[in-house]
Amino acid sequence: MAEVSKDIIQKLRLKTGVSVMTVKKALEKAGGDMKKAEEFLKEEAAILASKKSERETKAGVVQAYVHGGRIGVLVKIRCETDFVAKNSEFQDFSREIAMQIAASSAENTEELLKEPYIRDASLSVADFLKKAVGKFGENIEISAFKKLEL
Repeated sequence: MAEVSKDIIQKLRLKTGVSVMTVKKALEKAGGDMKKAEEFLKEEAAILASKKSERETKAGVVQAYVHGGRIGVLVKIRCETDFVAKNSEFQDFSREIAMQIAASSAENTEELLKEPYIRDASLSVADFLKKAVGKFGENIEISAFKKLEL
């Protein structure tokens, strides 16, 4: 495995939000290539999300978002622990999902998960959710949403 600098580890860490050790391992496995390391992290997030998908989600948040006074969204996002639910980064994730719903024509969660993520069209909403599972280390689900429009 290749030795990687702290600068490149920090750069990828800031970009992905994944733990320092996980980023370091991915970069070492990729021989220092950031693009390959990102792909590795994406694959790892999918594996982790699959493993955690059976775990019970007992906590979470109800997030509200209003766009221009014409579109309103309420979304219930569940996670495993109150510790994660209260995390500011989880709150940010919840707002991103609410904004996604405001921009979406999806009528249910299955349709929503298949759509391209509004901030990065190379990701689906399901991929964005898997990244969050990898970041927080818990099962996360978008359990319900309601969108109102004028």
